[in-house]
Amino acid sequence: MKILYQTRKKRFFLSMKSVKQHSPLSRLVINSLAFLLLFSINLSAQEGDVANGEKLFKSTCAACHKLDKKLVGPALKGITEKREQEWLIAWIKDSPGMIKSGDKLAIQVFEENNKLPMTANPHLSDQDIVDILAYTKGEPAASKEVVVSQEVDPGVERGKKIFKANCAACHKLEGKLIGPELLKIGDKRDADWLKLWIKDNNALVASGDKLAKEVSESNPAAMTAFPQLSDEDIEDLLKYFAVGDVKPAAATTTSAKDDEIFNKPGIGILPTLGLTILAFLLLSLIVAATTNKKVVEGEEGTGSMLKSLIFNPFLRFLGVIFVLLAGAWLLFAWLLQIDVNEGYQPIQPIAFSHTVHAGDNKIDCQYCHSSAKHSKASGIPTANVCMNCHKSISEYNGELFDGHSKEDLDNEIQKIYDAVGWDKENVKYIEGYEQKPIEWVRIHNLADFAYYNHSQHVTVAGLDCQKCHGPVEEMHEMRQFSPLTMGWCIDCHRDTEVDLTENGYYKNIHDQLAKKYGVEKVTAAQMGGLECGKCHY
Repeated sequence: MKILYQTRKKRFFLSMKSVKQHSPLSRLVINSLAFLLLFSINLSAQEGDVANGEKLFKSTCAACHKLDKKLVGPALKGITEKREQEWLIAWIKDSPGMIKSGDKLAIQVFEENNKLPMTANPHLSDQDIVDILAYTKGEPAASKEVVVSQEVDPGVERGKKIFKANCAACHKLEGKLIGPELLKIGDKRDADWLKLWIKDNNALVASGDKLAKEVSESNPAAMTAFPQLSDEDIEDLLKYFAVGDVKPAAATTTSAKDDEIFNKPGIGILPTLGLTILAFLLLSLIVAATTNKKVVEGEEGTGSMLKSLIFNPFLRFLGVIFVLLAGAWLLFAWLLQIDVNEGYQPIQPIAFSHTVHAGDNKIDCQYCHSSAKHSKASGIPTANVCMNCHKSISEYNGELFDGHSKEDLDNEIQKIYDAVGWDKENVKYIEGYEQKPIEWVRIHNLADFAYYNHSQHVTVAGLDCQKCHGPVEEMHEMRQFSPLTMGWCIDCHRDTEVDLTENGYYKNIHDQLAKKYGVEKVTAAQMGGLECGKCHY
């Protein structure tokens, strides 16, 4: 008993000596962990970048949420006033995980939104989510333009409307169309004569007016008479011809936070990976400090710690597991990016701007891509579709973009004429001209084993083009907005409710499925949108 007591006493003494010997290093480890914790808290407390938040919102959240009204999910404006930021960060990153963990608020939100699952976003960093939440507050992010209005005779604006309604089919202000250009026509012709000519040019010619005969003979196309226009209407028309289109000048004022948008660094993947490795090393030091029990008397503490790091079986096992998991994560992350072309933006043979056509001029997508509503493919518009407008639009007079000059953009329109053989001076096609196809570069390209039908989504489901292609009306050069991966399609099917109010046959199916799943509105997934044969057959 005495020997056993002395042995235990000796072991206890050595153990206490070991703890005492390693206590400075342990304190260093603990202090390092505290610093890392404070650094992480400081990062999460950064002020949100509204501009970056808007971009992330449009690419990640806009398919299901709007700021000001409900879409698939609830409106998000002012959400930070209703929920704590830490909870929102966890919810956005992994809402299904929070629901499974039993979080009461998460379950409540899930039930309030008809039990529609929200997509997890583990790829977003805490700072990314803070930026998105800053955007949901509705604060302005970019510079504002203050329009300075010029004093313009209201008759000019009325004359412009009369011109568009009566004259634009045959005339342009600048450049010949069917008839001559009309800008500054009052400098060449007497106003009283112009009034008579516009009201009834045929009667003026029949009266024997010499100038009327010359104008009529120089323009073989007969001009329409406009007896319905009053003298005041024609005076307004002439005012418009005298000054043309008056553009308002814009004075730009910048906000105080403009520089912050470009100077505030973000937290990317590499810093996050570096913090993870640092945390692993600190964990290894803690394990080595607390598990190293055998310390030879007189041996230096640092050497003992290094030996513990190298020869401790648990740390070696932990290191192997870490290397294997990190290697598998990096390998699969790389494999999952194969043929995912989100953001692909090739250079096209003609600088066609969707912003100018779909945005500024409000041209409907299906005017050019007319087969989208009744065919599998949306189709590439032929040059004839372009010429419907560009017979009379031979130059660009809008706002310049992407560093192009007016001459550059006029030359881009000329490329269409070169392809179809159009003589813009004589306003007619060149006889015997060998037309050349415009070789557009394809942007969206699904794998051959995946079936997609535009008409099923556009006509049957009633989806807007922007649902998949993003805000096309804001893109000068078209790019692939969505990843077009299988997971992305499946998430959309799970989140999109099917509107069956206009179809009695499907309403019967809807009622049965709604009862089966215990929901008010059935999603595309519940209607069979997750069956493999729908897309792979």
